[in-house]
Amino acid sequence: MIDEALQLAASGRVISPPNPAVGCVIVSTDGQLLGAGATQRTGGPHAEIMALRDAQARGHSVAGATAYVTLEPCSHQGRTGPCCDALIAAGIKKVVASLTDPNPRVGGQGFERLRAAGIEVEVGPGAAESRELNIGFFSRMVRGTPWVRMKVAASLDGQTALENGTSQWITSAPARADGHAWRARACVVLTGIGTVLEDNPRLDVREVDTPRQPQLLVVDSRLETPLDAHLFIAGRAITIYAAVPNDVKKAALEARGATVIYCPGRQPGTEGKVDLAAMLRDLATREINEIHVEAGHKLNGSLVREGLVDEFLLYLAPKLLGAGRGMVNIGPLAELSQAIELEFRETTMIGPDLRILARIPGRDRF
Repeated sequence: MIDEALQLAASGRVISPPNPAVGCVIVSTDGQLLGAGATQRTGGPHAEIMALRDAQARGHSVAGATAYVTLEPCSHQGRTGPCCDALIAAGIKKVVASLTDPNPRVGGQGFERLRAAGIEVEVGPGAAESRELNIGFFSRMVRGTPWVRMKVAASLDGQTALENGTSQWITSAPARADGHAWRARACVVLTGIGTVLEDNPRLDVREVDTPRQPQLLVVDSRLETPLDAHLFIAGRAITIYAAVPNDVKKAALEARGATVIYCPGRQPGTEGKVDLAAMLRDLATREINEIHVEAGHKLNGSLVREGLVDEFLLYLAPKLLGAGRGMVNIGPLAELSQAIELEFRETTMIGPDLRILARIPGRDRF
């Protein structure tokens, strides 16, 4: 039954942030499905409450039943009440959970409360899958920074645009739609001022259905974002990180609905630039779990050089473009030993294009 709970968690991944994506399935002693649910939008019910409500709607009593849940039931009063108390009150007799919640406000306390109430607790089934579903949440709770995924669409020889900047479209329509699905699951889409000025993109989710648009984040050191940029979409939160104060432009951007945050570099050589590492730490305090980067080779290079990227989502088209603009500006390197090592986690054909998910080795060991 934990597999069914994991499927429910995956189905709710788009709407759950900043909460983790959690699924819950409640089963009777003879194996009958009594209720099932997934964590809803922020402030809405968690997976356990949804499963209890589903059982009630079906006319089932859950007394004596087993709850399979992909993360430890919460034990604190946050935007919603403690899920462990709801399970206790409902008469659940066993809880099978994939993982202990990394949130220090929970961190085993939910299990302790369940055991104190006489409920049997088993931990472990589906742990790897649940953690991967919530890699951003675990990153924020344990490392204090969001999980950073860099998306790049390129030709087979690694070019993201021609020398004149033309890039639409290198990859196919199926690959673009798949990229939008990855946008949809992120908390924020990050880009740089260079992309805003050159491409004037919207960077919203359009190619797939979504109940939630991710926030947009722009790294704009000198507040050059045009007030009529396409990125200003009604109802979407936009945050601009800057380094050089310009209170007049700041006020104008905030009048358009943006939040402007000054985050200047403090180290020699970083004057006038946004402190990217400090930006990530600040975003964690703002409950950002997962960042989806879609930027140009310069900002991509800065993020990579500073060791801030955790994994790469690459779409490679079966084309050769020759001289053009590369994926990341990190070179030139003097020795092969200076290369940034990656490990392939997944390779999948998306239409005619190849999608590669590659991760910095060890970045998920936290």
